[in-house]
Amino acid sequence: MKLKKLLILFIILFVGFSGFAVGDETKWIGIGMLHNWYSNAGCEQEVGRRHLIADQQDGLRWPAQFEYQDCQAAKGLWIGATNYYDPIVDKTFDYKVVHVGPRHLDEESETMPVEFKMIGRFNHPLVLVDGIPASNTIYMDIIDEIDETLKPDRLLYNVVNTSIGITMTRKIYAVSSQYHDNYFIYDYVFKNTGIIDIEGTVQEQTLEGVIFFFQYRYAPCRETGPYGYYWTPQNACWGINTMNEVIGEDPNAGYPFRALFSWKGKHSKWGGPGDCIGEPNIGSPDITADGHLGAPQYVGVVTIHADKSASDELDDPYQPSTTWYIDSDAPITHGNDQFNAEKMAVEYEFMASGHPELSHAEAVDDGNADEFGGTSGGYSQTQGFGPCTLTHGDSIHIVLAEGIAGLSRKKSYEIGAQWWDWANGGAGPYVLPDGSTTSNGNEFKNAWVFTGRDSIFETFERAVGNYESNFDIPEPPPPPDLFSVDSRGDSIILTWSDNAELSPNFAGYKIYRASYDTDSIFELVFACGEGTEHTEIANEFIDITATPGFDYYYYITSFDDGSTNDIEPGVPLESSKFYTMTNEPVSIEVGITHEIPSMTINLGQNYPNPFNSRTTIEFTLQKKGFVELKIYDVAGREVTTLVKEPMVEGSHRVTFNACGLTSGVYYCRLVFEREVVIMKKMLLVN
Repeated sequence: MKLKKLLILFIILFVGFSGFAVGDETKWIGIGMLHNWYSNAGCEQEVGRRHLIADQQDGLRWPAQFEYQDCQAAKGLWIGATNYYDPIVDKTFDYKVVHVGPRHLDEESETMPVEFKMIGRFNHPLVLVDGIPASNTIYMDIIDEIDETLKPDRLLYNVVNTSIGITMTRKIYAVSSQYHDNYFIYDYVFKNTGIIDIEGTVQEQTLEGVIFFFQYRYAPCRETGPYGYYWTPQNACWGINTMNEVIGEDPNAGYPFRALFSWKGKHSKWGGPGDCIGEPNIGSPDITADGHLGAPQYVGVVTIHADKSASDELDDPYQPSTTWYIDSDAPITHGNDQFNAEKMAVEYEFMASGHPELSHAEAVDDGNADEFGGTSGGYSQTQGFGPCTLTHGDSIHIVLAEGIAGLSRKKSYEIGAQWWDWANGGAGPYVLPDGSTTSNGNEFKNAWVFTGRDSIFETFERAVGNYESNFDIPEPPPPPDLFSVDSRGDSIILTWSDNAELSPNFAGYKIYRASYDTDSIFELVFACGEGTEHTEIANEFIDITATPGFDYYYYITSFDDGSTNDIEPGVPLESSKFYTMTNEPVSIEVGITHEIPSMTINLGQNYPNPFNSRTTIEFTLQKKGFVELKIYDVAGREVTTLVKEPMVEGSHRVTFNACGLTSGVYYCRLVFEREVVIMKKMLLVN
C-alpha cells in the first residue's frame, strides 16, 4: 500500500508539475470556518503553497477545525487579448495569453507581484498555554496593518503587474460571524497600465478582445483520499469524480444568481455498499470504518458583479460569457508559454468558447463521474469574462464570492452512523430531510448529502447581500485579546482580558473544551453573562472537571444579546472560535500536594463527608501568606469564597454552610500566594 502511494506521488511529480518557481509568497485567511491560502502572484496554482506533492489537495478547508478538509486542488487565472504587439519579442501575436496556474507560475516575467499585505480590523488575540503561544493564528493570521475602520475582519490586498500590460488589484474580504464565515469575497480591478515587466516599463497600447479566464479544480475532500485516510479509490482525491454544475448563464432562466458549484459524484471503483455519494468511511489501513461522511461539501463561486465595459460600470447579466468545463489534465493546463503562438491560440479559443449545451453535471447525469470523458484527473470549472476593449488607463471591475457549505461535521457523523447501520444489515427506518422515512440507507444518505445544494445557495445569497450592503452586516463582539490556559496540577485555570466588554450589545463569554485533540467536537463547559446560569461577568474560569491523563484544548468566544441578529433574531452572535482555539494540550494531576520552597501546605478532607447543610474544612500553613479558599460546583462555577486574606502559619478551620444548595458534588480549592496547592471533592446530600 505504501509503495503504491509513493508511485502515485512520483508519477504526479514527474508528469504534472513542471513550470513553477518556488520564490512566491503566500498568506492564509483562517479566521472563520473556511480557511484558504493565497499567493502573491494573484492566483493559487496546483502544489503552490509549499511546492510539495503532498499539498496537491491543499486549501479551501471547510469545516476547517477538522483534519484533511481541503477541497481545492488547483486554480488558474489567464488573461488573453487579440492582435497584441509584444515589445518584449518585437512581434504581434494573433492571441496573447498570460498565465498563473493551474500548473504554471512565472513571477519574474509574466505575473509580477507588486504588493501583498493583510489588513485587519483588529489583530488576532494572544493565546497562551502554560505561558507558551499556542494558536494556529500565529502562522495563519499574520497581520501587516491594522485598520479599525475596516468593516470585514480581514482584507488581503494584492497587486500584480502582468506582461500583457494589465495590472490586477485583488481584494479578498473575510468575515468571522457565524452566518458569514464560510465564504470569501474577491474584488478584482483589471487596469490597462501598460506595465509589462518587473522593471516597470510602460508600453501604451489599446488591448482588444480582452478575456479574464478563471479555472477551479475542486475536489471535496482530502480526508477520503491518498493524502488523507485513503478509503476511496486513489484518484478520487483530486477530482476525477467531482461533479460540476453551472447556473444562471441565461439571465432569463429565473435563477437568483450566476454561479458554479461542485460536489463529489459516483465512482465506478467504489468498494462499499450503495454508492460513494458523500464518501462514507468504509475503513482503510489508516482508519477504522464508522460510516461518517468524508465528502459532504458543496463548493463554488457566485458572480456578484461584472462591468459591461470599460465605459459602463453597470453589472452585465450575460457575464461570465464562458462556462465550459475543462479536462483537468488537458495539454493546455500545463506547459504554458506566453511566447508560444500556437499554444496561446488554442488557449484563447477555449477561453472564448461560450457555454456548453449541457453542463458537466448534466452530461454525467446519474453515471459514474470517473468514467466520463476518458480523463485521468476529472474536470474543472471555468468562467471567462469578456471580451472587452481596454485603452490605456481603462479598467474592468469583477466581484466574485467563493464558499463552501453542506452538512456539519456532527451531522456527517450522525448520518454516516445510520448509513453504516444499514450497510451492516439494519433496516431503519431512516428519517429523510423532509421528515418522511425510508428503509434504504443509501437513499437516506444521498438525500441528506444533496441538501448541500440548498446550503451553498444560501451561502451565495448571504455573500451577495453582504457585498451589496457594503459589508454593513451585524458583527459579534471581538474576542478577548488575551486568552491564557494554565495547568496548576489539579485544575486548569483559564483567564482572559475584558476588551470585548466595551463592544455594543456585549452580553458575555462562552468557553468550549475538547479532549484528545482539536479534530473533535468541542463542548460548552462554562458560560457567564446574560441568559446564562452565571449572570455575573467573569474573566476567570477554573476547570475542575478535567480528568487526569487526558489532554484538553479550549477556546473562548464573546457573545452579544442577539438584538442585532437579522438572520435568526434573538440568537446571540459569537466571535469566531479560531481566534482563541488552543493548539497545545493541557492536562491535570489530581491529588498531588505541591511543595513551595521551605514549607508544606496541607488541605484536609472536609468532615463530615458526605455532609448535610454544613461541613468543616481544615488546612495547615507552615508559612504566613495570602490564602484563598473557594468552593466550586461540578461545572466549575464558583459557589462561595470562604477565605481571601493574609493568614499566619499554623492550623486553620472554617465552616462551609451549604444551605440552599442542591445535592451533588462540590470542590474545595486552596490557593496560597497565587499558587494552586490542592483540591478536595465533597459530597452534599440533602
